[in-house]
Amino acid sequence: MANKVEEFNSYRERMNDKILGDNNKIIKRIFNLDTNAFAAGALDVKTKELLGLVASTVLRCDDCVKYHLETSYKNGLKKEEVVEALSIATLVGGTIVIPHLRRAYEYWDELETSTENL
Repeated sequence: MANKVEEFNSYRERMNDKILGDNNKIIKRIFNLDTNAFAAGALDVKTKELLGLVASTVLRCDDCVKYHLETSYKNGLKKEEVVEALSIATLVGGTIVIPHLRRAYEYWDELETSTENL
């Protein structure tokens, strides 16, 4: 089985290229806004990623959770910090987010494993 991290990133990149290739002004602006919203500002990037992770978990968007987990990992967040954010998401979102919490743990483990094998 392919590495889950590589598989997710490959699919995301391929589909983003396809979507942006249609040259729709509104979609391009939304993508740009999303990118710029997570740049450092009054809040640092790590804090913004944790906010994105919590919101994505509560909204039950697995792709979004994976994206924010990976970006958090790449920005040096520790598992304990991520787990604490996920605990807030579970508190706010309720037990319905527990399946997403499971998948988040699984993906974080995959991130750690992928890095160890480089």
